Amino acid sequence: MIIETRAYARAGLLGNPSDGFYGKTISISVRNFGASISLYESPELHIEAQPQDLSTFRSIFHLRDTVSMLGYNGGIPLIKAGIKKFGDYCEEQGIRLPNRNFTVRYRSSIPRQVGMSGSSAIVVALFRALMQFYKVEIPLEILPQLVMVTETEELGITAGLQDRVIQCYEGCVYMDFDKQMILEKGHGKYERINPELLPKLYVAYNTNLSKVSGKVHSDVRTRYDRGEELVMDVLGQIAQKAEDGKKALMEGRSDDLHQLMNENFDLRCKIYNVPESNKKLINAARACGASAKFAGSGGTIIGIYRDDDMLNQLFVELKKYNARVIKPFVV
Repeated sequence: MIIETRAYARAGLLGNPSDGFYGKTISISVRNFGASISLYESPELHIEAQPQDLSTFRSIFHLRDTVSMLGYNGGIPLIKAGIKKFGDYCEEQGIRLPNRNFTVRYRSSIPRQVGMSGSSAIVVALFRALMQFYKVEIPLEILPQLVMVTETEELGITAGLQDRVIQCYEGCVYMDFDKQMILEKGHGKYERINPELLPKLYVAYNTNLSKVSGKVHSDVRTRYDRGEELVMDVLGQIAQKAEDGKKALMEGRSDDLHQLMNENFDLRCKIYNVPESNKKLINAARACGASAKFAGSGGTIIGIYRDDDMLNQLFVELKKYNARVIKPFVV
């Protein structure tokens, strides 16, 4: 029997640019893109290499382009780290795994290095497959933390809980990363929001690769850790945007998200060095009449559009900045 599992890309709708600051955020699944895992029993544990894991190239230019798109290591380190963390969790919980081996293969259509969480999607799909294979139940609220430490502790990847929460819960989720709750329980307060309450959303991602998210976040992390007043104040205001957005959605005022999303990005610019190319993308979308903010750490933007005419205008104008526009499939 072959086990097939999947996890999807994500976009941050409102809230903190990073979730390592005990803030608040609203995120959505972007089911237009996903990572899948195929897993079946075999005599030995085997991880199938994909093209991005291989070390043979057509030319120096092919190597350069492959590294730019997929990184140096492909997806195999993520698979190895995820299997190890799953085993660690079972041992800590006193769960005795049967002596069964498997072959695992991964696929991903999520654009890399544009802040749509391609790496964590692979790990989420892997955990789902392992849970099925070994018949192990991991509580849903705990699973995002396990996925995160797979990346942070095992591979040294800068990561927060937001991406993993939305990829585990799916749909649309409001997250309150309350510090006390996270320290005591290992997870925040996660509330599902009916996606039918959402306004008309577009997502646009840069087809020219963006910066790696960890490098974008590093300076703010240092300033946050030393308690810099400006950073603390701005992050608090950004978290409030998520809270205000949740209230607006629940009260049927989805149009209010237009201004909230614009303000969200403008606040971010006060503490982050946003590349000029990304600002031009934001400004081009706003010039069409749409709202616009980062969907993650850069390279992808999200916003609200009014009607099909505006959406078509976004297609045309953002293409000038090497950006592809899609309507996110949330449900």
